[in-house]
Formats: sequence, C-alpha cells, structure tokens
Amino acid sequence: MKTKKQVLRQAFKAAFPNTIPIFAGFTFLGMAYGIYMNAMGFSFLYPMLMSLTILAGSIEFVTVGLLLEPFDPLRAFFMALTINARHLFYGISMLEKYRVPGIKRFYLIFGMCDESFSVNYMADIPEGVDKGWFQFFVTALNHSYWVLGATLGGLLGQVIEFNTKGLEFIMTALFIVLFLNQWMKEESHHSSLIGLTVSAICLILFGSDGFIIPAMVLILLILTIFRKAFAKAGVVR
Repeated sequence: MKTKKQVLRQAFKAAFPNTIPIFAGFTFLGMAYGIYMNAMGFSFLYPMLMSLTILAGSIEFVTVGLLLEPFDPLRAFFMALTINARHLFYGISMLEKYRVPGIKRFYLIFGMCDESFSVNYMADIPEGVDKGWFQFFVTALNHSYWVLGATLGGLLGQVIEFNTKGLEFIMTALFIVLFLNQWMKEESHHSSLIGLTVSAICLILFGSDGFIIPAMVLILLILTIFRKAFAKAGVVR
C-alpha cells in the first residue's frame, strides 16, 4: 500500500517531463507579457497577480488595454467570453477525464488552459500512477511556469529594454510540436485529419479572427455523430 507521499511523488515524476515543452513556451511568452505590461506603466505586481488568477494568456494581453480604458465590466465580460469560448469545448471533452475525487477537480477546471488540456487529454499515464494527481501536477506546473515568466518579465521590464517582436510565435511552435507528438502516437489519423480539414475550411469561410469556434463546433458534431463508428475503428476512446 503506497503512502500519500509516495503517490504524490510518483505522480509528479510522471507529470513533469510532459510539461517541459510548456515550460519553454510559457516562460518566454510570459516574460514578453510582463515586459509589455511594464511598458504600459504597470508594476511587476500586475502581471504576477493577473497570471496567478486569470490563467488565460490571450485575455491577459487584452486586459492590458481594458485597464487603460474607462471602466466597462460588461464589455470586459463579453470580450473574455468570446476570446476564451473554446474552453467550453475543452470542458466537454474532459468531462470524463476530470471526474476525479476531492477538490483537485475544481483546480483542474480553473487551470485548464490550451496547453494543459492538450497534455492531459493525450498523455499516456503510466500504470500505477494516480490519474487525478498526474493531471493536477500537469496543470499546477504549467500554471507556475506562466506565473514565473510573467513575474520575471515584469521585473526585467523595469531594468532592460529589448524588441520582443515575433516572440509570440513560441506558442504556435509549441502547438505544432504537441500536434506532431499526438500524430506519432495515433494508430489511426482520422481524428487529426478531421480536425485539420474542418479547421482549414472554416479558416477559408470565416477568416483567421473567427474560425476557431465554428471549427470546434463542427469537429465536436462530427466526432459525436460518428462516435460509434470511430470507436469501432479505434479513432476515439
């Protein structure tokens, strides 16, 4: 019988290697965010506390402008809902995976960003490792990387100046790596091809600013309607 300490240590050791690519992306992009906030006149406390409590990179960048504009909570609410609406679909996908005991579930819901969703959804959890604690440590580590990067950026922004143009491509590169990793693990590429095809069609129809939500709706519908057929073929579990 394992002790609680052994369970936690084993889950942490299994989770940490899966978050190393996220560490690189979150640290540098978080630093860019912290430096950006400093350039807009905010102290390092703002990016540190916002990264700790919001945990949504896109809206955190947008929030900088909202803080500089007249107070408009309704606009801020709808903007946050629009930008992060994709998390609704993430949540649907993780209903079963996040069915874990204790308060861990609430933190997993709070901390489900794009990267944590990707890792927790496709990770092959080693036999004997507690699933709930594995997912918790993946989420907590990714969260800590973002807070670390944003805080360092806020501090560095006070003492150095440099051009951060193009730094945001780090996250694009990160998602390409995650996708390729998933592609290599798949026995069948049907679901990946469906995602690529639907996304490409929606990109053409709706443009780069509005294709994400329609693409996710269509992908969800296709996978739901044909779930039984895909399950028999081993496409979905």
